[in-house]
Parts: sequence; structure tokens; C-alpha cells
Amino acid sequence: MAEPPAYPVGLRLTGRRVVVLGGGQVAQRRLPALIAAGADVLLVSPEATPSVEAMADAGEITWERRAYTSGDLADAWYALIATSDPDANAAASAEAERHRVWCVRSDDADAATAWTPATGHSEGVTVAVLTTDARGRDPRHTAAVRDAVVEGLRDGTLVAPHHRTRTPGVALVGGGPGDPDLITVRGRRLLAEADVVIADRLGPRDLLAELPPHVEVIDAAKIPYGRYMAQEAINNALIEHARQGRSVVRLKGGDPYVFGRGMEELQALAEAGIPCTVVPGISSSISVPGAAGIPVTHRGVAHEFTVVSGHVAPDDERSLVDWPALARLNGTLVILMGVDKIGRIAETLVAHGKSPDTPVALVQEGTTAAQRRVDATLATVAETVVAEDVKPPAVIVVGEVVAVGARTPASGA
Repeated sequence: MAEPPAYPVGLRLTGRRVVVLGGGQVAQRRLPALIAAGADVLLVSPEATPSVEAMADAGEITWERRAYTSGDLADAWYALIATSDPDANAAASAEAERHRVWCVRSDDADAATAWTPATGHSEGVTVAVLTTDARGRDPRHTAAVRDAVVEGLRDGTLVAPHHRTRTPGVALVGGGPGDPDLITVRGRRLLAEADVVIADRLGPRDLLAELPPHVEVIDAAKIPYGRYMAQEAINNALIEHARQGRSVVRLKGGDPYVFGRGMEELQALAEAGIPCTVVPGISSSISVPGAAGIPVTHRGVAHEFTVVSGHVAPDDERSLVDWPALARLNGTLVILMGVDKIGRIAETLVAHGKSPDTPVALVQEGTTAAQRRVDATLATVAETVVAEDVKPPAVIVVGEVVAVGARTPASGA
């Protein structure tokens, strides 16, 4: 007859005595979770690993530097037996049985009264996996199941919508530079839980195809009232959908606060009393050069990098960029939204002291399947953009790091 499966239960150990026998690698792995659970941990062991000793020095556990003696488990609620002495382990296990203390044994799971599941965490949820067949316990398989579930919850491929605790609101999610794999784990999870997604054209479009059919996808570029009113219309759409009790994701390219007008949207939501979560994203200013094999800093070449917007020309009265100061810097200059203005930008940098031979790289559609890199110099970049038909979106990198990247391209770039 098959042995019945273990009964799963969550122990609430806050303020309750937990005894750990043995200060080796098993204790080192298990103690952090016991500490996080608020347990009053007593470690009994003549020796301990440096990490376990550090926990004792920090006051997270109490350490008695001695071997196990009868009576150590009398006041315990839970015990972890992990010494290298089989006789001591057996004696402690027998004491736990007498005192009705749930006991885990690292040396003999069959002799234990409790098993430690493979656990993982995701956004307030603890996933615990136990093998149901005692005769066929496979710790690696159990851990693999745990990892698959936790990863699915984190990246949104395993959708578990909230019901009781779900709060309507807006999440400003940075989608990264374009490759759907480069969105953050939290961003992907929130996207999977959304009722409404208001997306930029520069957001990772492939992610939209993964959304369930009931999710309403709104193209921010097609919200009415024209270019001048576009941002106000987007703000209004975020507020209106959130007020209808829906979970709204504003999916933006790169990072919401790097030339993404995320703060304007956050302020509008705050004024309307709408709760908002901001999820940072990988900015194209560093990720796209990296994908093209260009480090924005490199030892002995560049100790700084500056990111600027090129959406208005240097001689435009609306420009807030100190281009003459940038021309005097020795580091890397990364220009976003500057393809159609790069000729005038290059002229300004050269006029204020930058060498005309300074290398320039333009990386179009960075991190996507359509990525391409075009190299030039400040003297030739204007004509190169026209000759090579470089189109937005493209990240422009100015500086000697472009030459470094040309010598050692990134794998897959």
C-alpha cells in the first residue's frame, strides 16, 4: 500500500522558538527563510560557516557553541536537525517526537515528521512544492517545478489574476528598447494582468500579441485631438479607464522617465486621485549601444557619458541643451530623437571644439530583428544619414567608444 502524501501547511513562526542543530551548509541555506518568518531561532552547534556566524553576530539568531544535549527541543515549535553526527540526529529526532515538535532531518527524510518544500516567491505569493510520492522523491524535479511556476508568475506567462485584493489603477511600465525579452519581470507580469493597455509606438509591440483577447489595447498615437492635445488626451484616457475600475498599463518604450513624459502622466493621475505604480525600464540610451557592440564607457577611453535629446536643433530657442559645454567633454555623447537634426548638431559640436574626425554610430531599431548600425564621423554624419537612409528610431553615439565597439562587436549584434 502506498504511503499517504504529506499534508501541506504554512507555519506561522513569528516570535516562536525554532531550534536548528548544526551550523553547516544546510543551516546556511535554511536560516534566512526562518529569520524572514520572524522565528526566534536558537542555533546549537560547536561550529558554523562564516555566513551563519555573521547571522549570529548581527543578532538575527542566538548561537550556543556546543553539541546537542537532551532537552534542547523542549520549548521548540519547529526543529531543523542537520548535524554531521548520526547518533545526535537520531536522539534529537526522538526528542522532537516525544515533545510533538515538527522536525526536519537533513540526513534522513523518512525519519522526519516534516519536509521542507522547494519554495519561491513572487509579489506576495509563496510557492511551495512537495513530492507526493515518498518512495520517488526527486529534489531536482521538485525544484524545477517550483522554478517554472515562479518564473511564470513573474514574467506573466502564467497568469493568475487578482480578485479580492486587486486595486484598480495605472502602471507606467517601461517596456525597454524594443526586444520583448528586455522588459522587466514586473512589467511583464503587470501587462499580463491588465484590462487596458495604452501603448506607445516605440513600446515592444510583440508583447501585445501575447495579451488575452479580453484586454483592450489602445494605440496612444491614434488617440484623437491631434498632436498638440495628444498628451492631454492620453492622460484623460488613463484616468477614465482607471475610474471605471479597470487595471490600466501605460506601456512606454525605454524607461518612463527618460524622455518619456512619464512624470507628466504621473502628475495628472495624482491630481485625479488615481493610484499609480511606476515600473522602470531599460533605457535605449545604454542598451541599444550595448546591443550594437558599443560600450558607453570604457577604461582608458571614456569615464563619463551624457544622454541628451536631439528633438530640437541646437539653434532652436526651445533647446535646453548646452551644446558648447558638451563639445568640451571628453566622454561619450548619446543622442536620442536626433536623426533629422544630427547635421546641425554635428556642426555645432565641431564649431565649439569637437574634432571633425570624432567617430559617430547610428543604431536604428536597436535590439530588434531590424537592427542595423551605420558608422560615420562628425564631419560625414549628415551626408551618411541621407545616403544610408537612416530612419527613426535610432540612437546616436558620439565618441571614441564607437571605435572600440567597431573592433569588438557584441555577440549577435
